[in-house]
Amino acid sequence: MFATLLRDLRSARDRDPAARSSIEIAICYSGVHAVWSHRISHWLWHRDFKLLARACSALARWLTGVEIHPAAVLGEGVFIDHASGVVIGETAEVGDDVTIYQGVTLGGTSLNPVKRHPTVGNRVTIGAGAKVLGPITIGDDSRIGANAVVVKSVPPNSVVVGVPGQVIARSRPHLATDRPDLESAFMPDLLGSSLQSLLARVDELETIVEGHTDHLAARPSPAGVWSGEDFSI
Repeated sequence: MFATLLRDLRSARDRDPAARSSIEIAICYSGVHAVWSHRISHWLWHRDFKLLARACSALARWLTGVEIHPAAVLGEGVFIDHASGVVIGETAEVGDDVTIYQGVTLGGTSLNPVKRHPTVGNRVTIGAGAKVLGPITIGDDSRIGANAVVVKSVPPNSVVVGVPGQVIARSRPHLATDRPDLESAFMPDLLGSSLQSLLARVDELETIVEGHTDHLAARPSPAGVWSGEDFSI
């Protein structure tokens, strides 16, 4: 248990550039407190102190803003960054070295007392506000984009964006030896790419039919900026 707690500290320090020391993390990081509290409540749950485990979980939720059912399974090195609003359900299973941002839900889609929450593989990153719902599996080394809603299983080494979540195979696989996959600035824009492709095909057809390119002024630039007059709201 002590080794696991130390790994939780190390994971937070490795994945948060704002962290200055392990002491600061141990005192100030509510995400780490939530994970530690869960490890205690999980230990109690499996020793048949279920009411005490639920009480510990409820107290942790009140103190940290993170709700993790005592029966949920968290691997080693799980880091919940910013912590607020995270919900992890009873039958959820989270692998090692997973990073979870604020507002994430690992939720269920059934009222039956069966496996109804997600299984998240190792080294997965789940962006802020993402919802992963149902007894699905998120493959190792995948990344879930911010605010994505995932209701189908995801193969390993995938990127998921959108509502509902669309799975994209990586052009360069993320390896277990790579640094944590936390860069969200380069998430693909499926809708934007599709629209650009459609507009390009329409432009080509209109140029052939009309014999001029005046209509191109009503199209966005290659940088995705639309031309037009400013207006007041």
